[in-house]
Amino acid sequence: MTAIAALLFAFSAVMKLMKPVPVIDGFTKLGLPERLMLPLGFLELSCTIVYLIPSTSVLGAILLTGYLGGVILTHLRVGEPVFIPVIVGVLVWGGIFLRDSRLQALVPFRREASTPPANN
Repeated sequence: MTAIAALLFAFSAVMKLMKPVPVIDGFTKLGLPERLMLPLGFLELSCTIVYLIPSTSVLGAILLTGYLGGVILTHLRVGEPVFIPVIVGVLVWGGIFLRDSRLQALVPFRREASTPPANN
Protein backbone atom coordinates (compact mmCIF):
# COMPACT_ATOMS: atom_id res chain seq x y z
CA MET A 1 0.00 0.00 0.00
CA THR A 2 2.80 2.37 0.90
CA ALA A 3 4.59 1.71 -2.39
CA ILE A 4 1.45 2.30 -4.46
CA ALA A 5 0.70 5.60 -2.71
CA ALA A 6 4.33 6.75 -2.94
CA LEU A 7 4.54 5.87 -6.63
CA LEU A 8 1.34 7.79 -7.37
CA PHE A 9 2.60 10.86 -5.52
CA ALA A 10 6.06 10.62 -7.11
CA PHE A 11 4.58 10.31 -10.60
CA SER A 12 2.28 13.26 -9.97
CA ALA A 13 5.16 15.38 -8.63
CA VAL A 14 7.45 14.55 -11.54
CA MET A 15 4.72 15.42 -14.03
CA LYS A 16 4.29 18.82 -12.34
CA LEU A 17 8.05 19.39 -12.50
CA MET A 18 8.26 18.39 -16.18
CA LYS A 19 5.22 20.51 -17.15
CA PRO A 20 3.89 18.49 -20.11
CA VAL A 21 1.01 20.05 -22.05
CA PRO A 22 -1.70 17.73 -20.61
CA VAL A 23 -0.69 18.69 -17.06
CA ILE A 24 -0.74 22.39 -17.95
CA ASP A 25 -4.20 21.89 -19.49
CA GLY A 26 -5.33 20.10 -16.30
CA PHE A 27 -4.14 23.00 -14.17
CA THR A 28 -6.01 25.44 -16.40
CA LYS A 29 -9.17 23.32 -16.15
CA LEU A 30 -8.89 23.36 -12.35
CA GLY A 31 -8.43 27.13 -12.34
CA LEU A 32 -4.84 26.97 -11.09
CA PRO A 33 -2.11 29.19 -12.56
CA GLU A 34 0.81 27.46 -14.26
CA ARG A 35 3.24 29.26 -11.93
CA LEU A 36 2.07 26.96 -9.09
CA MET A 37 3.17 23.76 -10.84
CA LEU A 38 6.80 23.80 -9.68
CA PRO A 39 6.08 24.71 -6.04
CA LEU A 40 3.33 22.08 -5.83
CA GLY A 41 5.56 19.48 -7.48
CA PHE A 42 8.37 20.14 -4.99
CA LEU A 43 5.92 20.14 -2.08
CA GLU A 44 4.38 16.85 -3.18
CA LEU A 45 7.78 15.22 -3.72
CA SER A 46 9.08 16.49 -0.36
CA CYS A 47 6.05 15.18 1.53
CA THR A 48 6.40 11.82 -0.22
CA ILE A 49 10.07 11.55 0.76
CA VAL A 50 9.20 12.36 4.39
CA TYR A 51 6.50 9.65 4.21
CA LEU A 52 8.97 7.04 2.94
CA ILE A 53 11.54 7.61 5.70
CA PRO A 54 10.60 5.22 8.54
CA SER A 55 11.40 7.63 11.37
CA THR A 56 9.28 10.43 9.84
CA SER A 57 6.57 8.35 8.16
CA VAL A 58 3.72 9.48 10.42
CA LEU A 59 4.61 13.13 9.82
CA GLY A 60 4.74 12.37 6.09
CA ALA A 61 1.29 10.77 6.23
CA ILE A 62 -0.07 13.86 7.99
CA LEU A 63 1.51 16.15 5.38
CA LEU A 64 0.18 14.05 2.49
CA THR A 65 -3.27 14.07 4.08
CA GLY A 66 -3.18 17.87 4.12
CA TYR A 67 -2.04 17.90 0.51
CA LEU A 68 -4.88 15.56 -0.44
CA GLY A 69 -7.33 17.82 1.37
CA GLY A 70 -6.32 20.61 -1.00
CA VAL A 71 -6.64 18.27 -3.97
CA ILE A 72 -10.12 17.23 -2.90
CA LEU A 73 -11.26 20.82 -2.38
CA THR A 74 -9.87 21.88 -5.75
CA HIS A 75 -11.71 19.06 -7.53
CA LEU A 76 -14.94 19.70 -5.65
CA ARG A 77 -14.77 23.38 -6.58
CA VAL A 78 -14.93 22.55 -10.30
CA GLY A 79 -17.42 19.70 -9.90
CA GLU A 80 -15.07 16.77 -10.50
CA PRO A 81 -15.27 13.47 -8.62
CA VAL A 82 -12.98 13.01 -5.63
CA PHE A 83 -12.93 9.25 -5.16
CA ILE A 84 -9.33 8.89 -6.46
CA PRO A 85 -7.77 11.28 -3.90
CA VAL A 86 -9.86 9.65 -1.16
CA ILE A 87 -8.61 6.20 -2.19
CA VAL A 88 -5.02 7.48 -2.24
CA GLY A 89 -5.53 8.83 1.28
CA VAL A 90 -6.76 5.42 2.41
CA LEU A 91 -3.66 3.86 0.84
CA VAL A 92 -1.39 6.34 2.66
CA TRP A 93 -2.88 5.59 6.07
CA GLY A 94 -3.50 1.90 5.39
CA GLY A 95 0.12 1.43 4.40
CA ILE A 96 1.47 3.21 7.43
CA PHE A 97 -0.98 1.41 9.73
CA LEU A 98 0.24 -1.98 8.48
CA ARG A 99 3.92 -1.12 8.89
CA ASP A 100 3.95 0.92 12.11
CA SER A 101 3.11 -0.84 15.37
CA ARG A 102 2.88 2.53 17.18
CA LEU A 103 -0.06 3.48 15.00
CA GLN A 104 -1.63 0.05 15.47
CA ALA A 105 -1.46 0.56 19.24
CA LEU A 106 -2.92 4.05 18.91
CA VAL A 107 -5.84 2.95 16.70
CA PRO A 108 -6.72 -0.56 17.81
CA PHE A 109 -9.47 -2.50 16.10
CA ARG A 110 -11.73 -4.57 18.28
CA ARG A 111 -11.22 -8.26 18.06
CA GLU A 112 -13.80 -10.76 19.19
CA ALA A 113 -12.55 -12.83 22.10
CA SER A 114 -12.65 -16.55 21.36
CA THR A 115 -13.88 -17.31 24.88
CA PRO A 116 -15.84 -14.98 27.11
CA PRO A 117 -14.19 -13.88 30.36
CA ALA A 118 -15.10 -15.91 33.41
CA ASN A 119 -17.40 -14.26 35.97
CA ASN A 120 -16.24 -15.09 39.48
